Amino acid sequence: MYKTIYIPVDNSDHSNTAVDVGVELAKTYGSKIVGSHVYAAKMHDKRFKQMEAGLPEEYHDEKELDRQRQIHDSLITRGLQIITDSYLDYVDKKCNEANLPVERRSLEGRNWKVLAEDINTNAYDLVIMGALGVGAVKDSVIGSNTERVLRRVRNSDMLIIKQPTPVGTGKIVVAVDGSPYSFGGLMTGLALGKAFNVPVEAISAFDPYFHYAAFHSISGVLNEEAGKVFRFKEQEKLHEEVIDSGLAKIYQSHLDISREIAQAEQTDVKTTLLDGKAFEKIIQYVRKENPWLLIVGRIGVHSDEDMDIGSNTENLLRAATCNILVSNRKYVPPIDTQAEYTIAWTEEALRRMERIPVFARGVAKTAIHRYAIEKGHTIISNTVVDSAVGHILPKGAMDAMRALGGNLDAAGIDRDKMQADDSVAADLMGSTLSGMMTQVVEEKPAHSPGTQAYLDRMSQNYFVCDGCGYIGKGDTPVKCPVCSAEGDRFKQVDKTIFEAAAKAEGGLETDVAYDDVPMQWTKDAKEAIRAVPAGFQRRRAKAKIEKSARKLGMTTITLEYAGSMIQEAASEDYTPIFANKGTGAVPQPTPAVAEPNGTEAHAKNGHSEEPAPAPQEALSPYTWTPDAQGRLDRAPEGFMRECTKALIEKHADKIGTTVITLEVATEGIEQAKGYMADAMKTGNLKDMIANLTGSSSKTGANR
Repeated sequence: MYKTIYIPVDNSDHSNTAVDVGVELAKTYGSKIVGSHVYAAKMHDKRFKQMEAGLPEEYHDEKELDRQRQIHDSLITRGLQIITDSYLDYVDKKCNEANLPVERRSLEGRNWKVLAEDINTNAYDLVIMGALGVGAVKDSVIGSNTERVLRRVRNSDMLIIKQPTPVGTGKIVVAVDGSPYSFGGLMTGLALGKAFNVPVEAISAFDPYFHYAAFHSISGVLNEEAGKVFRFKEQEKLHEEVIDSGLAKIYQSHLDISREIAQAEQTDVKTTLLDGKAFEKIIQYVRKENPWLLIVGRIGVHSDEDMDIGSNTENLLRAATCNILVSNRKYVPPIDTQAEYTIAWTEEALRRMERIPVFARGVAKTAIHRYAIEKGHTIISNTVVDSAVGHILPKGAMDAMRALGGNLDAAGIDRDKMQADDSVAADLMGSTLSGMMTQVVEEKPAHSPGTQAYLDRMSQNYFVCDGCGYIGKGDTPVKCPVCSAEGDRFKQVDKTIFEAAAKAEGGLETDVAYDDVPMQWTKDAKEAIRAVPAGFQRRRAKAKIEKSARKLGMTTITLEYAGSMIQEAASEDYTPIFANKGTGAVPQPTPAVAEPNGTEAHAKNGHSEEPAPAPQEALSPYTWTPDAQGRLDRAPEGFMRECTKALIEKHADKIGTTVITLEVATEGIEQAKGYMADAMKTGNLKDMIANLTGSSSKTGANR
């Protein structure tokens, strides 16, 4: 498999392990080893000339300066050559002991640059480099020369040595994403597994939670006008129904193809499908399984060919604790990657699909295709299309998608490029801020017709495949479209269990999701999720829990259901990007002093002191009636609700009352609309909000 193996050396521990691994591989495949070392004589010469001005006065004589230059040139050039020869002697010794052919390459220049040029020019089959060199320190992750070479090599596989363990001391894990590079890595992994008699595993990871979190974020930016043009909620529901199981099916198919490739090579692989952020789930899997080697493609299925290295590969290169092979080998499987069934379409059904805008046609066909497999259809007719639309999409969504195409054309947007002229962009986004602020004071209807239709669909029966976790709805599925399990493998979701748990866990709090679907959290579940660090981690955990619950037709989150996901999220290590930035100083922990009774107390100026009591919030002078509190709770939770509360209390103070009734709250909101309108016109919205909420005085007090 590998005719030539190239090993750059520098006498570090990782480099010496690279030589040992290279020798074992060469013995197995009959390879020739090429050992190399690059020394930078010209760099030292340039640096010496820069330092000449700092020499003592007696060396400034012209003859003496020439003599010193000759001595330096001789010592540096000859000395570096001797060091290089010594490094390469170790490669010679190991190859001679194994009776292997070896070539020595002594090169001069900038380390990483010369190595990359030599590798790309000679097209060695495999390059083995240590992850770290002689300059490594405790916190080093990947050596600069190793990373720079890896980013510039395009034809050779790159094996990066991170562990000083012999070949064949553990299993091989291959990360597959459907790209030719990942399948090329699989072929390499299968060959290595057979040669060294070690098991090979194929894993694939997809993230079904990204779209939910992304749409949730976008919905807070789009105003009502933009939402109407883009049919935002309809599109999200389409994504929600199609993407989750669609991604699972795609990545499961990668694993099925991997198994077929292995069987064609007279071997077999264990396959594992992971859900979550790709590199994070792969890292967790590697830490748990502790393989000898992880194989990844240089770039992934979504990368451009001119990209140096994919983001997942880059993260894995830094974070993986095992050896990692970055595959530059390409392999395209000769097998059909489509569904097992051959689905035929009637001409009438195909003509009907052509009326859908081209950008939505692929998603719609995928959804109908999946529905047909689930329900056991082999021919898709108009009747099947009607059933699929009613089962999968929101009411009237197909008509909405056709109308969306017309709206985009009328707005001057090229559906292939999705770009608009300046006037259209201004119309769509110009009133975003005012649209967001209007939500503070305007009451929304209980449920829109689209939301109610969605909730009605969630009341039907749900079935879970015990093979892959795919979820079907309505009638009992005939066949799983993801793992091809028969219908008897589906188990019906018993929602009564969670309804009983909701009653046992205390009161319910309702949060309205980005698409107006109300999600209820029990008191116990709401308390438990606070164990997850606030910010990104908690938002992502909440999105994951709600998304998975909605897939099962549930809108009530109980601790019994969410407990395991909360525990997993709370145990994850996560450091915010901007942690400890700004002052440049990291807060130091207060030293602890042992008390005579064996306890500890925090010390300050040599004296122990009790922990400072937590600051108590000042009692509000206002009393809210239940009706008024209910009106306040209709405002979005967080800043908007606090702002609404401040506006109402401002009005109550103005009319001289401390009891806020529904009438007072309604009057305060109506009066606030006038304030908002004036602020929008004058551009003083920020100052007005600060004055109403009192944040300006707080800021000044903290200065």
